[in-house]
Amino acid sequence: MQPDEKYLRELIAQLDKLHQDALELETKFSDAIRQVHPSFSKSARNLLHYLSLRQHDIRKLQEGLASLGLSSLGRAEGHVLASLQAVRDMLCHLLDCTPIKKQVAVSYTESSELLDSHTKELLGPAPEKRNTRIMVTFSTDLAYDHELVKRMLLAGMDCARINCAHDSEKVWRSMVQSIQKAEKETGRHCKILMDLMGPKLRTGPLKPGPALLPIRPIQNALGQLVSPAKVWLAPPGTPSEVPVDATLPVDAAWLAQLQQGDKLKFSDTRGRKRTFTVIQRKGSGVVAHLFKTSYIGTGTSLTIKKKTALERTTLVGALPASIAPITLRKDDLLVLTKEQVPGEPALYDAAGHIIKPAHIACTLPEVFSHVKNGQPILFDDGKIEGVIMDVSEDALLVKITQAKETGSKLLYDKGINLPESKLQLEGLTQQDREDLSFVVKHADAVSLSFVNQPEMIEDLHQELKRLKAHKLGIVLKIETKEGFRNLPHLLLTVMKTHPAGVMIARGDLAVECGWERLAEVQEEILWLCEAAHIPVIWATQVLESLSKKGRPSRAEITDAAMSQRADCVMLNKGAFVLRAIELLDDILKRMQEHQHKKTSMLRLLHVSELELPTTKQKK
Repeated sequence: MQPDEKYLRELIAQLDKLHQDALELETKFSDAIRQVHPSFSKSARNLLHYLSLRQHDIRKLQEGLASLGLSSLGRAEGHVLASLQAVRDMLCHLLDCTPIKKQVAVSYTESSELLDSHTKELLGPAPEKRNTRIMVTFSTDLAYDHELVKRMLLAGMDCARINCAHDSEKVWRSMVQSIQKAEKETGRHCKILMDLMGPKLRTGPLKPGPALLPIRPIQNALGQLVSPAKVWLAPPGTPSEVPVDATLPVDAAWLAQLQQGDKLKFSDTRGRKRTFTVIQRKGSGVVAHLFKTSYIGTGTSLTIKKKTALERTTLVGALPASIAPITLRKDDLLVLTKEQVPGEPALYDAAGHIIKPAHIACTLPEVFSHVKNGQPILFDDGKIEGVIMDVSEDALLVKITQAKETGSKLLYDKGINLPESKLQLEGLTQQDREDLSFVVKHADAVSLSFVNQPEMIEDLHQELKRLKAHKLGIVLKIETKEGFRNLPHLLLTVMKTHPAGVMIARGDLAVECGWERLAEVQEEILWLCEAAHIPVIWATQVLESLSKKGRPSRAEITDAAMSQRADCVMLNKGAFVLRAIELLDDILKRMQEHQHKKTSMLRLLHVSELELPTTKQKK
C-alpha cells in the first residue's frame, strides 16, 4: 500500500526541523569549535549536532521511519546530518520529489575514518584480527618481572597503564624500561598511559600495629586450595625477580645453603606448625611455597629439616608494622577528621558500650566546607555506606547505613565518595604537577582522574604547554556524577589538543550514580564519545575474578563480550592476569564478527542446518 503523502511530508518536516536545530546549536558554539584542534574540527561539529538531536524525543519519528523500512536513526551518532539527509532523500523518493541537498559535517565513511584515526593516534595501531585494544594496569611486581611483561605483550596486551597514585618514580621507570625491552624482543608495540592521581578523596593513615605479616594461599569459594602462596626469602632489601605474595628478610649466609626441595619448619605467631618448601633459587634468595595460612612476625624461627645443614636455624628479620583495619557495622559511628592523625577503631568499655567512636582522617580538607547534614557518603568503592550526621569545622560524624553483617574493614588510602556534594575541585594538585614532569618524558598519554570541570583540563593544557609536551595524549577519566553531567563541555575542552580519549571508570561511577544506573550511564558516554569520534576505554572489574583468582564468573564473560563496543578494554592487575589477557583477546576477536559498536554484524550462524520433520499423510 502506497504511504500517505501527507504523512510522508510530516516526516520530512520533522527531519528538517532536527537538521535546522543542529545547525543552530553549532552556530551557538562556533567559538568553541574554532578552538578545537584541526583534527577534531568536524568531530566537534558532529558532537553538537548529536547533542541537538538528543534534546528531542524522536521515538514516534523512529517508529514511523521503521514502518517504512527506513533507517530509524538509531546509529546516527558519528554522522548525524548525513543520516538525516539520507533518510530525507528516501522519503523524497517515495514522494517522487526532488531531494534538497543540505549541509553535512561528516559522512558515514568519514565518521569511521575519523574514529579509527583518533584511536590509532592515542592507543596505537589495531592488532591483527582485533580492533579493540587491550590495556593492562601494571602492579609493582611487573617492574621486576620482565619475562611476564614480555609474555603479556605476546598474549595480546596493546597498552600498559601505570597509576601514579601508587609506587614511585623509581618503580615507574623500571616498568617503562621493562615494556620498552619487551617491545624490542617481541616486535610488538605497546602504548604507555600514566594516570595522575587527581584530587581523589581518600582515607588517611591508620595507627600501626605489631610487626606481623599474614600470608595466605589462594582459595576458591569453597575454601579449597587453588594455588600456594609464593614467598621470597632473601637478605634485607633484596627485591624479588619474580612475582611473589610476600617477602621475608633472612640472613644471607643461612640462605646460601638452601636448595630446591628443602623444607623449612616454623611455628607462626598463633603457634600453628607450618612449612615452607623451597622451589627455586634466584640470585641471593629463594622462592618458597606455603600451603597454609600463616602469621609471621619479626623473630619467627625458621629451621632447615636436613642433616647436612651447617646452620639449622635462623630468625626472620625486621618486618614493617602491620596495619589493623577499622571494622564497621551497620549503625556504627565513624568520625572523619581534617587533621591527619592515624585512624583507630572504636573504644568500648567492659559492658560493650562505646567510649569513643572509630576515627580516620581524609585527604582533602575542602570536604568540610562543602558537605551538609543528611548527605550520603560512601567508602571503598561503595562497600561501606553512611550518612553525614553532623558537620563541624574539623570533623564529620558519619552513621554507617550499609556494611557486611560480620563487619566491613576500612583501610588506609581507600576512596571516599560524596555523590551529592559539589567539592569544586577544578585544578591539578601539586602532586599531579610533580608527577607530570616524569609522565611527559616516558608516557604516550596521561589520564586525568576525577575530572569534573573544563577548568581542570585547561589547567592540564597549560602545564603540558609549559613542559613542551605538545603531542602527549589526554584521557579523561569519567568517575563522578558531576563529570558525567558535564561530559559535553569536557569533550569540547579536551579536543583543543590531539589525541584525546575517555575512560569509563565504572567503579567510582557506579558508586556516584548508583549501581542501578551504571548501564544507562555508560551507554550515554559511549554515544557521546562516538559522536565526537573520541576513543573510549572500558575500565574496572573486567574479568576481575579470573585475573585475581584464576576463574571467571559467568557474568564477567558476558561483560567482557559487551566491552567490545568500546575501543579499548582495561584489565586490572592480578596473579592470573596473563590468563585474563588471553581470554579477553579471544572474546574480543569472536565478538568482532557479531557486533561493531551498536551495529549487529549478521554473519553466517554457527548452528546446524534445520531439517523439517517429514510427516506421513493419513489415508
